Amino acid sequence: MTALVIRALVEDEARALFTSLSDPGLVGRPLLGRPYATHAEGGEYRPDWTWVALRDGVVVARAALWGAPGDDEPKVLDWFDFAPGEREAGVRLLRAMPHREYEIMLPPGWRDDPAVRAAAEERIDAAREAGYRPLVERFRYLWTPACGLPERPGRLVFRPEPDDEVILDVLRGVEQGSLDAHARALLDTDGVEAAARDELEFLHWMPSPRSWWRLACTPDGETVGLQIPGRNPNGPVVGFVGVVAGQRGHGYAYDLLVECTHQLVGEGAGEIAAATDLGNTPMAAHFARAGYPVVQHRYCMS
Repeated sequence: MTALVIRALVEDEARALFTSLSDPGLVGRPLLGRPYATHAEGGEYRPDWTWVALRDGVVVARAALWGAPGDDEPKVLDWFDFAPGEREAGVRLLRAMPHREYEIMLPPGWRDDPAVRAAAEERIDAAREAGYRPLVERFRYLWTPACGLPERPGRLVFRPEPDDEVILDVLRGVEQGSLDAHARALLDTDGVEAAARDELEFLHWMPSPRSWWRLACTPDGETVGLQIPGRNPNGPVVGFVGVVAGQRGHGYAYDLLVECTHQLVGEGAGEIAAATDLGNTPMAAHFARAGYPVVQHRYCMS
């Protein structure tokens, strides 16, 4: 078999070469309806973070690392596939690239459709062979006005908090006992302080105003948690909803989610994206109650 060439792309070839590999679009980035394009073309990818495996000049495997414009490093590997019979090329491609968390987008109920399941599992199995390990599966939600605006419960008081040290202290309380798989992984390796600071760094990464952040308290002033409306490079999102350990058990996360939704709508949001782990059943129930439909699953590997 002809030798494989694995390399990153450059601007003048990136889109034409990357899109030369056909894909039925059952899983992965095609589900978002946003085709591959570089930042210079108004798209979401950098050529030097986009890699291909070529045989006789033909693309037989491809992968793209996603990062927002201005990021120094990519955030996630979110595009990976290979031609029929070229699994080994896909594995070698992933081994040659910089490693980031791999996130594969899937339709709801993806395991029930044989063709979709096969497409997903061939990518997951190749990534596993390349050294990736399953981390968590997540629900992705998309609220629109057709879903209806949930009524505010009115149990909590929300106020801006400009002091990052106060926010960080609340995040320490939220991370304790978190059901979020990403947070638990960091808690296990580096502890509460690292998990809280990692969350704060993400919140500052979002290009939405810092003034949107809200501290949630009971009417008598007890801290309950945080709700942070946000925007990522693609639009409005539920940036963060978290209840401190001592206030759990009252369903307050629902109150925070509803307030976040109202605040984003007040800022002009026509749709709101959100996500939570499949294993975080309390938060999944809050999203369902608030009228957020599941539009995708995401399978994450570390």
